[in-house]
Amino acid sequence: MKKELMIFLGVFAFLAIGMHFKEWLSHPIAHIQALPHAGAYGIGALHPLVFTTLGYLFLGLIRLTIRGIKRLFH
Repeated sequence: MKKELMIFLGVFAFLAIGMHFKEWLSHPIAHIQALPHAGAYGIGALHPLVFTTLGYLFLGLIRLTIRGIKRLFH
């Protein structure tokens, strides 16, 4: 459980910094304060959690595929 939470937080940090690099460097507090007014694809303030969950599920699919391939060849 702790490992999966760390992976989820890692995906969150990777996506947040990757998508909003300039904002995190220039004005991070203002960027966080503007979150309630965010309008990413109509999702609003929940868009970081939605996109992180999608990224985590995609990463989980890749991890399961790799695990399955390893089991086939062992």
